[in-house]
Amino acid sequence: MVYVKWVLRGLFWIALIVFLHYTLPQHDVVRITDTYEKRVNPGDNALFWSNADTGERTDVVERDVFFIQTFRSNDKPMIYRNEDTGWGWPPYFKFNTSNLQAQASDLISKKSAETAQWVVVRHYGWRNEFFSIYPNAVSIRAAEGPDARVIPWFNIVLLTLLAAIFWAIRVRWNRFWQARGEQADDEWSEGMG
Repeated sequence: MVYVKWVLRGLFWIALIVFLHYTLPQHDVVRITDTYEKRVNPGDNALFWSNADTGERTDVVERDVFFIQTFRSNDKPMIYRNEDTGWGWPPYFKFNTSNLQAQASDLISKKSAETAQWVVVRHYGWRNEFFSIYPNAVSIRAAEGPDARVIPWFNIVLLTLLAAIFWAIRVRWNRFWQARGEQADDEWSEGMG
């Protein structure tokens, strides 16, 4: 029974870490090479796409999605989708897809080192080529160079708060069971006397 308890705890922590890694904002320093619009049908991997109900019609299966093609400093490609998140999950409240696409188009640059324009793309999600999963770009800003360093202050503060809340709940839970155990011991010893 002890093994089952540890397996369940391990599965809970793995699920929590996976959820936070997908949902929390991440930052990539990249060079934008192209932007385009494509009609997609999310299909089986619809879980990794934004809800279709952020637009006017909610009954459509296929929809147009903006994409931003980029390259990292190690010349590996990275493609982002650019969709509104609306009021849904994750709570980025993104309604500026067209503006972000125009900003990305304005920051397109070539490979030459002298004229390359590096940008920081804030996004959430994962890139998986096998399942056609793309991270969703949330914002773009100019970077000083390919080795620009971004400190994820939001993630640090949020994870610290979550750790504090977990610790507070755990301490209170342990105190509750400890007091309950002492109360049971007192009742048992009084019954013997």
